Formats: sequence, C-alpha cells, structure tokens
Amino acid sequence: METLAYLLPLFSPSILGAIGLGTLGGLIIGALPGLTATMGVALLIPLTFGMAPIMGLNMLIGIYIGGIYGGCVASILLRTPGTPASAATVLDGYPMAQKGEAGKALGMATIASTIGGFVAAVVLALLAPQLASVALKFGAPEYFALAMFGLTIIASLSGDVLKGAISGFLGILISCVGADPISGVLRYTFGVTGFASGFSFTPALIGLFALSEVFVQMERLHLKDEQIVEVSGRWPSKKEMKESANALTRGSIIGTFIGIIPGVGSGTAAWISYNEARRTSHTPEKFGTGYIAGVAATESANNAVCAAALIPLLALGIPGDVVTAVLMGGLMIQGLAPGPMLFQTNPDVVVGIFGGTFIATFFMFAFGMLLIPVFSKILNIPRHMLAILIVVFCFIGSFAINLNPVDLYTMVAFGVIGWGMQKFGFSQAAFCIALILGPMAESNLRRGLLQTGDDLGAFLSGPITQTFLVLTVLSLVWPYIRQRLDNRKAKKKAVTSKQ
Repeated sequence: METLAYLLPLFSPSILGAIGLGTLGGLIIGALPGLTATMGVALLIPLTFGMAPIMGLNMLIGIYIGGIYGGCVASILLRTPGTPASAATVLDGYPMAQKGEAGKALGMATIASTIGGFVAAVVLALLAPQLASVALKFGAPEYFALAMFGLTIIASLSGDVLKGAISGFLGILISCVGADPISGVLRYTFGVTGFASGFSFTPALIGLFALSEVFVQMERLHLKDEQIVEVSGRWPSKKEMKESANALTRGSIIGTFIGIIPGVGSGTAAWISYNEARRTSHTPEKFGTGYIAGVAATESANNAVCAAALIPLLALGIPGDVVTAVLMGGLMIQGLAPGPMLFQTNPDVVVGIFGGTFIATFFMFAFGMLLIPVFSKILNIPRHMLAILIVVFCFIGSFAINLNPVDLYTMVAFGVIGWGMQKFGFSQAAFCIALILGPMAESNLRRGLLQTGDDLGAFLSGPITQTFLVLTVLSLVWPYIRQRLDNRKAKKKAVTSKQ
C-alpha cells in the first residue's frame, strides 16, 4: 500500500507534464548532432531547484531517456550520430533510409528503445540493491578484460580483416594523444597545448561520421539528385519483428548489464550488442547493408543503459555513466544523498524515480512514433541543401560542447580521416570502437599492474576477468568454428540430396 501511495503523485498533471516536456526536449536535443543528453541535463539542472524532488528528478530522467533515443534520428536520416550512443545505429539505419525505409527504421528504433527501456526499468525497480552489489566487484582488471572483449568487435565489423585491424590500431594510436593517464606526461601533442587533454570525443565522432559523408556527397554534386523513394509506414512487419526478436532480447539484456557497471556507457553497450547480434545471426552478411535487426540490436541496448545506470547511482552513490554523474548533482541540489541510506530515508523519492522511468519511456515511445513523419521529411531536402545544413550543425555542435576552437579543428581532421576511410574501404566503425575502448583498456591495464606490482598472473586471476578473457578468445575464434560447422552442414545436405 505504501508503494501505491508513493506512485500516485506521479499521475498529477504537473508531474506528468514535467516528465513529458523533459522527454520531448531530450528527444529534440538528441536528434541534433553534437547536442548530447549530458548537455541537456546539465543545462536544465538549475531549473529543478525550485521543484519538488520527484518532479525535478523525473524531468531530468526524461531528458536523459529522450536524449539517448533521439540520437537515432540523425543517425538514420543523415548518417550523423546525434549522440555517441547512436553511432552504431548508422551501420544499418542509414542504408535503410537510402532504400526508402526511413520510417520503418525509425519505427524499429523506437520500438527497440522502448523494449530495452522497459526491461531495464523492471530490473531497476525489482533488483536495484542486489544487482548494484555486482558492480562493486569490478576493478581495473575486470574493466580491462571488458574492454578487450569489446575490441574483438573490430574483427567482425569489417569485411577485410586486415583493413579492420589497421582501422582499430589507428584508432588506438590516436586515442593515446594527450596526457598519459598514469604519469601525466604529454604524448603525441607536437607542442600544441590544445591537444594536452586529447581529442574531444564528440567532435571527433561528428567529423568521422557526419562531415565525412558531406565530403562524399560533394564528390557527387555534379550528378543529378537521386530520386528519394517516398517514405511510407513506420511499423515493421511481423516477419521483421520475428527476425529481430533475438537481437531485441539480447540487446536489452546486454544494455542492462552494461548499464549496471559504472563508467562504461551506452556507446559500448550498443557496439557489443551489435557485434553479438551479427555473430550469432544465421545471416551475418546482411548486417551493415540496411538490416532491420541491426537497428534493433543497437537501440535496445543503448536505451536499456539509461534505467540500468540509475541502479549504482541510487543504491551505491556511484554514477553509472556521464549523464548519471550529472544527475547526481540534481539529487544533491534537492538535498538528497544517493546511496544505500536513500532507500531508508526517502523511499517516496526512490519509488517515484522507478515509476517516473516507466512513464518517461512511455512518453518516448509516443513522441517517437508520432513524430516519425516529421523526421522523415528531412529526406525530401535537396542533397546540396542537406549538405550545407549538416555542415552548419557539425560546426555548431562541435563548438557548443566545450566552446573550444580546437574542437573545430578536431572535427574537420576526423572528417578528412573518415572520408579517406570510406574512399579506400577501411572500417569507420572499427576506428570508432578503438577510440572508445582503447583508453579504457590502457588506463585499467596500467592501473591494475601498479596495484599488483607488475604481476600479470595476479592481475588476470579474478574470476570475472578470466570469464571476459575466455569470451574474448571465443569471440575471435567463433567465426572460424561457425564457418566449419556451416561447411559440414552444407556437405551433409549435398550428400542427402544426392541420395
């Protein structure tokens, strides 16, 4: 009965309006390249100071959920990740839009985001204290092993293994620019002070995927604009939903698990989910060509992280990702201390956040489906006008994050790199993954070895670490094993047919 009493205030018009407004605002922010959910939450925290805790915190959570989902809009329609979490959605979402299936891609992204969000919200409400304790077992060795497992994605994202490996090594090399994470010594800065903190990730991502596409389009400006196929329908067929069922389920579980682990984030969850969907699929060759299951895998995972990342924040006072670190400030502004005692001292706020997460996810689904026809109109803009708009958004988004001119140079440089990679058949996705996971692997490897006195055996002795390392090896050898199994099946079928 107490729980029901705590939930009833959520259905007051003022709180529902705040959650709905926050979700819609987050969706718009996420859809604009360079304007992240983190920025939206940070900008609006001061506005929640005069609000009741349940209203203010749930509005911020609505911005978070809407912002992560909104990133898929630009990814699918413009090949421009609206947020880093939606970078993996580019691989299949944009090819679908090019085939005239933008509405269906956005529809699947909305459905997948909703399913992932609801699964993680259920886990948040039922298992927050219990699952949060698992996160305490992750130290430097476990994070290193998780990063290595994530890096194995590189091997399967490129048709040419050699080019995929080169892309990955280049990404890791570039991620080393800046101050050493342990000693603070500057590396590869060539005396440019602006590179001391390394390359800002979001401008690099905007350049890699968005500006590079503009360069590619500029090469085709002499050609007549392609006829845009009329976008029709926003609901995937029953067959497509059945094909995507495993990817949806797996993505929701992976996103929930990754969200519980502090400091990993939606981007990593989306890439790991995409790799697992492709690795376990009976038709892996369809991924990257406009396959709807690829959209389902990435979007279910990155939105599952949203609710799951609240678990360590509320139960332990440890932010699950960058956005929840900002949300911690929102809790403290309200005079609330996140951690185990929050469940004892303010159960109404905790239950209110649980319920608000479900409501925000529902609003995300409703707004997403209603606005698909509006988003799809972007495809009707002439190619040269669209290129100009993308360039404007690239520069505004890159500069607005840190108000640092160096970020503009970063964005342009990565745009040139991305254009060259497209032109010569190198994997931008592998490069992007290495940029994300390279620093994570390096810093945790060195930190862990310092803790164990450079004893590699002790560093790798933990059960969680060994589990991830075994998964890493299996991920690398599985394609060859599967190929041999498929060859055996083909031979048996041939023999059977002859008989």
